[in-house]
Amino acid sequence: MNKQQLLLIGHGMVGQRFLEALVARDGLSRFDVTVLCGESRPAYDRVGLTRYFTERDADALSLTPSGFMEAHGITLKLDTRVSGIDRQARTVTTETGERLGYDRLVLATGSYPFVPPIDGNDRAGCFVYRTLEDLDAIIQAAEGARVGAVIGGGLLGLEAAKALHDLGLETHVVEFAPRLMAVQVDEMGGALLREKIEALGVTVHAGTGTQAITDGEQHRHRMVFGDRHLETDVIIFSAGIRPQDTLARACELTVGERGGVMIDDHCVTSDPAIQAIGEVALWSERVFGLVAPGYQMAECAADHLCGQGESGFQGADMSTKLKLMGVDVASIGDAHGSTPGSRSAVFLDQSAGVYKKAVVSACGKKLLGAVLVGDASDYGDLLQLCLNSIDLPGDPAALVAPAGAGAPLLGADALPDSAQICSCNNVSKGALCQAIDAGCTSVADLKSDTRAATTCGGCATLVKQVLDSELAKRGLEVNNHLCEHFAYSRQALYHLVRVEGIDSFDALLERYGEGDGCDLCKPTVASIFASCWNQYVLTPELAGLQDTNDYFLANMQRDGTYSVVPRVPGGEITPDKLITIGQVAKKYDLYTKITGGQRVDLFGARVDQLPAIWSELVAAGFESGHAYGKAMRTVKSCVGSTWCRYGVQDSVAMAIRLEERYRGLRSPHKIKLGVSGCTRECAEAQSKDIGVIATEKGWNLYVCGNGGMRPRHAELFASDLDDDQLLRTIDRFLMFYIRTADRLQRTSVWRESLEGGLEYLREVILDDSLGLADELEAQMAHIVDTYQCEWKTTLQDEEKLKRFRHFINDATPDNELAYVREREQRRPAYPHERIELVES
Repeated sequence: MNKQQLLLIGHGMVGQRFLEALVARDGLSRFDVTVLCGESRPAYDRVGLTRYFTERDADALSLTPSGFMEAHGITLKLDTRVSGIDRQARTVTTETGERLGYDRLVLATGSYPFVPPIDGNDRAGCFVYRTLEDLDAIIQAAEGARVGAVIGGGLLGLEAAKALHDLGLETHVVEFAPRLMAVQVDEMGGALLREKIEALGVTVHAGTGTQAITDGEQHRHRMVFGDRHLETDVIIFSAGIRPQDTLARACELTVGERGGVMIDDHCVTSDPAIQAIGEVALWSERVFGLVAPGYQMAECAADHLCGQGESGFQGADMSTKLKLMGVDVASIGDAHGSTPGSRSAVFLDQSAGVYKKAVVSACGKKLLGAVLVGDASDYGDLLQLCLNSIDLPGDPAALVAPAGAGAPLLGADALPDSAQICSCNNVSKGALCQAIDAGCTSVADLKSDTRAATTCGGCATLVKQVLDSELAKRGLEVNNHLCEHFAYSRQALYHLVRVEGIDSFDALLERYGEGDGCDLCKPTVASIFASCWNQYVLTPELAGLQDTNDYFLANMQRDGTYSVVPRVPGGEITPDKLITIGQVAKKYDLYTKITGGQRVDLFGARVDQLPAIWSELVAAGFESGHAYGKAMRTVKSCVGSTWCRYGVQDSVAMAIRLEERYRGLRSPHKIKLGVSGCTRECAEAQSKDIGVIATEKGWNLYVCGNGGMRPRHAELFASDLDDDQLLRTIDRFLMFYIRTADRLQRTSVWRESLEGGLEYLREVILDDSLGLADELEAQMAHIVDTYQCEWKTTLQDEEKLKRFRHFINDATPDNELAYVREREQRRPAYPHERIELVES
C-alpha cells in the first residue's frame, strides 16, 4: 500500500504528543511523516521553562526521546518556517522556497505572546516569555541590571516574575486587572495571593495600565502609568496569548472572530484534509491555553487519521494547581460561582496565609468549583468531587474547614472507573485498574504504561492511592518493606535501632531480619547507624555495609575515577586555601569545577591517589565535604550585610555556622541548605531542603524544597527567628526527618507524603505536640559533639589506607586510563565514546 504524505507544522509539546499517538496507533504504516519546526530544537517542556533560569540545561527540558524520529522514520526539519499553504495543490512552501506536498496536514503552530499596543513596546530591553531563546535574552539583559518588571499578573506573568526574582533583580508585576490571576481566583483569593507574593519581595501594581515606555533617568526604561511611573532595566510582556493562525487565515481556512482555527470534534478544520490541534485550534468557540486539552486533541486527531476515533474531543477541564513563587494556588471548575443559584463556603486564615472557597450547587449536593490559596492539599479530592459530580459527603462548609474539623477525605474507592485521575494525559481510574490487571504493581509501572503523573505530577498521590487500593482488592500484599531481608520500613528500622541501642548489622539481622542482607538494606542500615551513633563509617564492623562511594570516601564518576570535594563552609575561602586547591589539581592533573554549592570539585582522581590528595588538603585545613554520602552537603550563601548594600543580616556567618554544625550529618538522602541576606534571595534558599532568608527582625525559615529532576519550592515554616531559635528549630526538623523519612526520600517527597502536611510538621517541631523536642535536640547535640572528619581519621590509620591500593599486595597504580585535553583541562576519553563528567 502506498503511504500518504502527512505534514505536521509545529513541533511543540502538543506536536510531539501527536507523533507519539500516531506511532502508538500504527499510523506510520499509513503515512510518511514530515515535521516542520520553526525553532532550532525539538519539542521541549514549556510548562517547566522557569527551571531553565536555575539549571541552565536545555536538554533537561527536552520532550523528544533520543532517537525517536530516526527509529520511526519521521523526518524532522528544524529552523524551518512555513510561509504559505496552497490548499488546492496541497503543498506547503517554506521561507527558503522549499515546496512539500501533502495528503493530510496537521497544524500545531500553537500561540504567540500578546504584546499590548503600548508606545515603546519594541524597545531593546523589552522581551516576551515564550521560548528558550527568549529566556537566554532575558538572562543576558539581567546581567548588570537592578530592576525588572513584568506586564501581566496571570499564570505566566507570575512565572516570569519568579524568573526575574531568581536572577537577583528587584521585581515588579504590573497588572491591568484589579487582582492577580483574575481568571483563576476571586477577589479574596487574589488579595491573599498578592499579600504572600509581596512578602517574598515582589511589588505588585494591580489595576494599573501602562500607557507608554520611554527612557528612564535612573534605569533603562520608564513605564508611564499616567500620574506616576516606574523605572526599570528589563521589561517582560506576559499579557496573554493569541492563536498562531496566520497560515490558516492566509489560505482561507475558517477562523473564529477572535482568532483560532475552527475545528470539529475530530480536530478537522473547514478543509477535510487539514486538522488543527493545541492552542491554535478553536473548538466550540473556545481556545484552550493549557497543555492537557492540547494533548487530548492530539490523541483525537491521531484516532481520526488512523480510523480509530468515534467520540472525538469533548472539551477539557481547565482546573489548575501550581506553585507560584512558593505559594500554592489552585482553581477548580466554576471558581467564580457564576452558575445560577450557586452558593459558596469560604474559609480565610490571614495569619496562616490560607484561603479556601468551595462553590456548590443550589441544592447543596454538588461541588461546582473551588479556589485554594496558600494550601492546595485538598485539590485532588475537590477536583474528583467536581469532575465526577459525586454527592457531597456532608455539610459543604466541611470542604474548606481546617484539617481535623470534619473535612471529608475522599478515598480512591469512592471514585467511579470513569473518574479522570490524570487530566494532563486523560487517564481514568478504569485505565489504571486495567494496567494493574495487566501486571503493573508499582507507580513506576503505571507511569510507564499509562503516562499518568508524568507531566505535572499533581496526580501522583492519587495514582498511588488507586494502586494500593486495587492491589489490596486483588489480594496482593501492599507493603513498604525495605527488602526481603527486613520486613520493616526504613522508619521502623530506625526506631528499632534507636530504641534498642543496636549498633551492628549482625545484631539487627539476628533480631529482626533473615538471610545475609543485600545492597539495599546494608547501606540503609549503615546510614541509620551513622544518624544515630555517628561512628566512623570505616570501622571493621561498618565498612562492609557501605556502598562504593562511602567505602572510598569519594564519589565514583562514570569513567571509574573519583571526585575530591573539600568542604568550603558558606562558600567563604581564603586565598591560601584557593592556592592549595589549584596546586593539588595541577599536581594530580585533575579537572576542576566550581559548583552551584560554592565549592570546588576536583575530578579524575584514581583511587590510589585519594590518600595523597587528601593528605595535602587536610594539612591545609580542609575537611571532607561529604559529597560522596547521603548527608548534609553544602550551605550556599550570598555575601550578606558585610558587603551587599541590600543585606540586612550576616548571611555568610550564619551559613558557616550552619555548615559547621551539621557537617557529617547522615540522613535518608542528601541535604542542601541556603542562606540569603535579604529577600532578593541571591542564595536561592527557597530551592533548598532548608532555606534561611534574613529579615529586619531575624530569619525566616523555609523547609522541604529541592531542585533536580522534580523541583519543589520550599515552604515558609517560621518567621523572624533569632539565631538560637533558628538553630533549635533546624535541629528538631532535621532529626525528625531522619527518624521518619523513607529510604532515599528527599525532604520534599517526605513532606508531600507526610500525613497532616506542613501544619502537622509545625505542630511537632514548633509546638512540640509529640513531646519530642528535648529528645530531638539531644540527638542532634550528640551528632555535633561527635563530629570527625572522615578523611583525617582515615589518614591516621595505615590499615584503612590499604583499601585505596589498586592491588592488595602492591602499591603500584593502574595506569591503563588514557586522557585527552579539552578546554585546557583533561577529560577521560575512550574509543567510540565521549564521556561527560557530571557534578556530583
